Amino acid sequence: MHLLNQILFGIYPYIALSVLALGSVIRFDREQYTWRSGSSQLLRRKQLVMGSVLFHVGVLAIFGGHFVGLLTPIWVFDALGVPHGAKQILAMAAGGVAGVMCLVGGLMLLHRRLFDPRIRATSSFGNAAILILLMTQLSLGLATIPVSAGHLDGHEMLKFMNWAQGVFTFRPGVAELVADVHPIFKAHLVLGMTILLVFPFTRLVHMLSAPIWYLNRRGWQLVRTKRALPLRREVAAPVYPASVFATPQRPALKTVPAKTRKAGRTKTLKAAE
Repeated sequence: MHLLNQILFGIYPYIALSVLALGSVIRFDREQYTWRSGSSQLLRRKQLVMGSVLFHVGVLAIFGGHFVGLLTPIWVFDALGVPHGAKQILAMAAGGVAGVMCLVGGLMLLHRRLFDPRIRATSSFGNAAILILLMTQLSLGLATIPVSAGHLDGHEMLKFMNWAQGVFTFRPGVAELVADVHPIFKAHLVLGMTILLVFPFTRLVHMLSAPIWYLNRRGWQLVRTKRALPLRREVAAPVYPASVFATPQRPALKTVPAKTRKAGRTKTLKAAE
């Protein structure tokens, strides 16, 4: 168990982060035409708007909460006077609401993608698989709330903060920090790192893009006026004489009568004798 814990929480994080960084850069450089969300809005709009709004709002809230909650140094919360127990209760409440929103929206999108014949026919295996992975991860995250409610002192949250910050600062022995946490937390961490691992190979890459190029792009606007504009005078095409295009004729051959040709031949023979 010690070796498995070391592999999953001491080595696997660096494998997942390396593939995430390098894979995203290589795909953006070599496969830019595949760098898209692959929307199916043109095929069926029903369930898309509501499901997409719930899913994306929930994802943004969850991502922001995890980023700030795990990677903010502990001394910052201590300096602000935020108790660890209060931070854990806030994470449970806000994360629970955002998680439910994201789960409901994601299930709507997954149902639409799997049970609509037109969308299913144009979808790839990766499109459905990454949605299933995300829904599983959301379910695990929501399942951690009752476990967290059993210890509201924030002690368990400190373990995850130290582990995440230790990974990014290359601190040795970080796997030991989460060795004794509840198995559901471990499953949540492993699946989260797996999503980071497959991230560059899925449609999730569109979340790394922002339309910043449009800010400096020269715009064009076509305007059709209702005013009567003067007609432009048409210029007639130039007229060339027919002799320019005439095909030059070859000179006619001079015809010599047959008797003349025979007499000339006879004279030539006598001269040769």
